[in-house]
Amino acid sequence: MSSHPDLPQEMKALRYNKPQDFEIVKVPLPYLRDDDILVKHIHEGEFIAEFPLIPGHETVGVVVAFGLKVKGFEIGDRVAADNSELCSHCFYCRRGEGLLCENWTGHGINLPGGFAEYCAYPQAKVFKIHNLSDVEATLIEPASCACHGLDKIRPRLGSSVLMFGAGPTGLMLAQLLRQNGCPQVTVAAPGGLKIELAKQLDAADIYIELSRSNPGPQFEQIKRDNPYGFDIVIEATGSVKILEDAINYCRRGGTLVVYGAYPKAARVSWPPSKIFGDELRIIGSFSEVYMFPQTIDYLDSGKIKTKGIVNKTFKLEQFGEALESIRDKTAVKAAIVFD
Repeated sequence: MSSHPDLPQEMKALRYNKPQDFEIVKVPLPYLRDDDILVKHIHEGEFIAEFPLIPGHETVGVVVAFGLKVKGFEIGDRVAADNSELCSHCFYCRRGEGLLCENWTGHGINLPGGFAEYCAYPQAKVFKIHNLSDVEATLIEPASCACHGLDKIRPRLGSSVLMFGAGPTGLMLAQLLRQNGCPQVTVAAPGGLKIELAKQLDAADIYIELSRSNPGPQFEQIKRDNPYGFDIVIEATGSVKILEDAINYCRRGGTLVVYGAYPKAARVSWPPSKIFGDELRIIGSFSEVYMFPQTIDYLDSGKIKTKGIVNKTFKLEQFGEALESIRDKTAVKAAIVFD
């Protein structure tokens, strides 16, 4: 079905024509395939990617229409949508490694996303929500990335953890690690809004507020205080400089997790002899697939605390202000609210 008689034929959307060039436009409602669900958005997380594009990859809303083959959903259901779509036929998909799909596409990245009144998603990627508020539900997607990170790390019972950075996804991963076999989690991040939020969420056991102007002595103090290093070291800031040094905090036999987002041109230099001699494990954790059900259970239970992570909301017409709140670090995470 391409339309629904009870719905408008056009919708309001934010469209990026190129970097730093966005506008509010009227566009046709999405075309619905037989297994698609049309979601009217309530809240939406922030993300900017390829252009031209309707961005937005963290979607919460209500079902307003669906295709002929959709089962198990009703008009009015509150839902969250997984933004990823997989091809199911490439080398990696056929091996059951969907996150590595060669033809991976994502709403808000290279498919129309959530900064519009409506968006269509395959029913396999739409999940009902019940107990979560709309703002809490916008964190399902980033929390599912944290759940995937936990799944990748697979901590041994009693593991010690050092995390550099206190961003939203990192704080949720820190909580998951504390609840899954890690009795001592240390978060090291610059003093300010995010590390104060970490304390409010009880995300870690030890907090190290790094100086923004000269953190070097504090980094050295961490090494002195932990002469054997940590079983798990997570670089969650996106700083290549910190990533390059992070390996030096790993205990022999430990794991270094590359968890931040880095420029493609970025490079690090690690001595192979250290990786070889210390039998270090270096892993990446990029996104998630098929983690929404477990994540919703964690959020519904309250075991992942999220209050305060989304600390600012804006209307679609205030998108520029939302971006500025992220740039000036007054927002930990911002959400776009639709009427």
